[in-house]
Amino acid sequence: MLSLQSIVPPMKIFKSESLVDYGSYTFNYAIYCIKESQKEIPEIYNQGFLPYSNNINLDHETYYMARSLRVELVNFKTSSENRRVSKKIDPLNPQINIISIDNFDVNAPDFQNFCMEFATKRFTAEISKERLNYILNAKSISHIFEFTLEGKKVGYVITIIENGTLHYWFAFFSLEYQEFSLGKYLMQSVIHWAAENNLDYVYLGSCYGEKSLYKVRDFKGLAFFNGNKWNKDIKLLKAKCKTDSDFIDDDFKQDTDLFIKNLAL
Repeated sequence: MLSLQSIVPPMKIFKSESLVDYGSYTFNYAIYCIKESQKEIPEIYNQGFLPYSNNINLDHETYYMARSLRVELVNFKTSSENRRVSKKIDPLNPQINIISIDNFDVNAPDFQNFCMEFATKRFTAEISKERLNYILNAKSISHIFEFTLEGKKVGYVITIIENGTLHYWFAFFSLEYQEFSLGKYLMQSVIHWAAENNLDYVYLGSCYGEKSLYKVRDFKGLAFFNGNKWNKDIKLLKAKCKTDSDFIDDDFKQDTDLFIKNLAL
């Protein structure tokens, strides 16, 4: 049987010189790739890359390598927290509409204003209208998940879906329903949809710092990309997230023998 890599032309991968610390003999290179075909999407994500949207003047769709998090749906199970969130929100008659990007106007003023209002209040870093527009018009976006409560539109999830792979890229939702954990409901609903439709993976973005731990706590079947492979040691991931702000040295230098041993596992 042919592997995905053998039938899909390889994306362009390149490296860019980054942080330097002569004291610890650390000479970093950030790793990026350029998508040349939509068919490359599953392999791009499988190799640990995520969409790069920080430079709105790029002519090519570019991805960056990071500590990415995914749900491996073959191992996914509904958690007690998932059931709690669903039970609380069910009386509001939640409905989901999955819309192809070809049938959704991402430039509609009401939609963009909704997204901008959420981003202004909730994104860690300030986002400009220009960057939001750049994100919403990315060529790889395939579907919008539209959520309603009591007949009112309350949330949107921007997704990239291709050949068994779904990336839960950006979510925008009303802050009027915080007591119902609407943000959690959006994420778990998309994951459940992917599982019910026999997809392989749902990618949840990067996983750094304690603010990312909600993704780790709420879902079963998780794995994270450690720069070399996908790792299912969630206890290790939690420890990394809790100490990211106190980073001292890379894993290889901390325990060289153990690091090399784990490469072979």
